[in-house]
Amino acid sequence: MALVKIEKISIAITAGQHARIKAAVERGDYATTSEVIRTALREWELKEEMRRLEGERIARLWDEGLASGPARERPIDDILDEAKARLAKNQAAE
Repeated sequence: MALVKIEKISIAITAGQHARIKAAVERGDYATTSEVIRTALREWELKEEMRRLEGERIARLWDEGLASGPARERPIDDILDEAKARLAKNQAAE
């Protein structure tokens, strides 16, 4: 197993953040304050990745919408009936 190179940095946090980090370590939730920060960074990285994927999904849906052609007027009852039929079909498939 390869060793991971550890980099040291200095960060500025509020007194409240410091107190919460210290309390988490004292409770035994984390071994060190560095572990708290590393966990927070991993969660931030995951959130950023999810945001990126969601952006790609929205862009893909946007492109699909444009490719589907212009909107057409339909009575709301027709739209609701179609949605109900689709929902029933999906529920039956489950």
